[in-house]
Amino acid sequence: MSALPTPRMLLLHKQKTSGRLRYLRLPAGMLLLTPLPEGARLQPPDSHPETHVLPAGFLLEAEAYLGLPPGSIEGAAEFSAWVASPEGDIPVLLAYFTTIDPPFAAAETRDGRFITITEARGLPQVELELMRRAYEHVLG
Repeated sequence: MSALPTPRMLLLHKQKTSGRLRYLRLPAGMLLLTPLPEGARLQPPDSHPETHVLPAGFLLEAEAYLGLPPGSIEGAAEFSAWVASPEGDIPVLLAYFTTIDPPFAAAETRDGRFITITEARGLPQVELELMRRAYEHVLG
């Protein structure tokens, strides 16, 4: 049995007082640490019901990549998304910034910015679908 392709991570910040969601957008797209390959497509929500990817080590890698202290990003273990690609099935993790406000300075160090779902025009369809699935997961 072959190893799973490298997981990807969608990062968002939920404002505790208003519920406003903002996603971290990097120059290569919405996913850390590697963009999805061409031709990737979102699989149905029940495509991998028996598989759970725990993001603990990946969270530390994301924090280091953004220059954030440990504990700045928290995984949403109950979120599950899989993308079919030429590499094989890729798990997509969802994680939240734990700070009161989005870490704008950390995003800027990677030429990133925070966007709302309505500002996501022009992104690949698979990334838009992942954002929508995360939005529904977080806000119901």
